[in-house]
Amino acid sequence: MAGRKETALDLAKFVDKGVQVKLTGGRQVTGTLKGYDQLLNLVLDEAIETEREQDDPLKLSGKTRQLGLIVCRGTAVMLVSPTDGTDEIANPFLADGA
Repeated sequence: MAGRKETALDLAKFVDKGVQVKLTGGRQVTGTLKGYDQLLNLVLDEAIETEREQDDPLKLSGKTRQLGLIVCRGTAVMLVSPTDGTDEIANPFLADGA
């Protein structure tokens, strides 16, 4: 492996496992990672997009949309995280009654 450039993100351990991908523009997609390349283009199967609120793009609406097999372009990928072992928690920095 001499002369091979090492990537900052090793996605090999997530292949055929569930991942959550956040994209530029506020889109969020969850699916099974089937493949990737060095440019971070991702192939997701059984992909589901979680839609956002119209009036507040930072809030998830809870509505989902089935996408099936998709390709996420690497330039649009902001975050890749496994779906197993992650839970949503309340924001501890928000004051009560705010």
